[in-house]
Amino acid sequence: LNERLVCCLFVIDQSLSLPLLIRVSLKKGKSLRQNLKEHGLLEDFLKKHPYNVASKYFPSLANDYASEPLTNYMDVDYYGTISIGTPAQDFTVIFDTGSSNLWVPSVYCSSTACSNHNKFNPSDSSTYQATSQSLSIQYGTGSMTGILAYDTVQVGGIVDTKQIFGLSETEPGSTFYYAPFDGILGLAFPSIASSGATPVFDNMMNEGLVSQDLFSVYLSSNGQSGSFVMFGGIDSSYYSGSLNWIPLSSETYWEITMDSVTMNGQTIACSGGCQAIIDTGTSLLAGPSTGISSINSYIGASDGTVRISCSDMSSLPNIVFTINGIEFPVPGEAQIHKGSSLGESGSCTSGFESIDVGGLWILGDVFIRQYYVVFDRANNQVALANVA
Repeated sequence: LNERLVCCLFVIDQSLSLPLLIRVSLKKGKSLRQNLKEHGLLEDFLKKHPYNVASKYFPSLANDYASEPLTNYMDVDYYGTISIGTPAQDFTVIFDTGSSNLWVPSVYCSSTACSNHNKFNPSDSSTYQATSQSLSIQYGTGSMTGILAYDTVQVGGIVDTKQIFGLSETEPGSTFYYAPFDGILGLAFPSIASSGATPVFDNMMNEGLVSQDLFSVYLSSNGQSGSFVMFGGIDSSYYSGSLNWIPLSSETYWEITMDSVTMNGQTIACSGGCQAIIDTGTSLLAGPSTGISSINSYIGASDGTVRISCSDMSSLPNIVFTINGIEFPVPGEAQIHKGSSLGESGSCTSGFESIDVGGLWILGDVFIRQYYVVFDRANNQVALANVA
């Protein structure tokens, strides 16, 4: 009887440690920009804190006024829930392939920005392990500062029992009281992680917690539900045709080489090739000002405010991004935002913005919504397939 009991317990224990394939639902909600607008704060905020998408990837290039730690996430509206500690404390985070650290607000943060968000309390967790390490993540000339610690982090059904993460102590800028998320869960490479912290997905791989060393993303174009990040696998029911694999050109961000950007068969940008980052933490599609100006001119958003009539969406031509010899079009209805921040009826805004950093392009949610994207760490590649 004892032998049979031991055998049974062994089988149960083995089943509990099997690698997992987990889907984490993402909710599409209001962006920070929308919340600021509703509270009458957007215009004043943009005057005091000019938006510079470059500061996320190259903080030293940001202007002197970009001192807000979350400015780069102004328009992101896809969020998911994770838990930290024992018992679990829940947080709403951006799953961001354009950064590598996990951080959330803490009870040690007295900044106004922290007061309206869930805050991690180490005293309430029996599995919390303090460190002597500090954390400072630069965003422009400002920063999020805090401390690093270890605790159990649960992402979907994956339980990571010793994950290093940041607890913010300062988050400059009272405006981020209105941010619809608590923190950031970075999914880029460890080489760009602040303070050398091991990213969450790296820990999952190292501990054998995922069935494959990859994750995939689906962002729904319609409604508030349906979007997800899948850790450890690929769901073929969400795409049509085949996956098109593209090698990475850098193991920092999810960076690839793009061949060209064309419209109506004519090259309008990226002539001769350029670099692009696939970034779930950037809502728009960004590129060099010359190329973006050409695109905005073609789609009728060339008046300096990137306004365009919402009724023009269906008549806009595809903008085609050729990557690894394969064409990936972005259709007209995906090129503009219906939720205009300009407050004018029937007026939408362009989904393209300028970033002048060595010809770099950022393929944000405007692009990602058109494709099922696989981020493959085992082979340092990404895959794109048309959404079903």
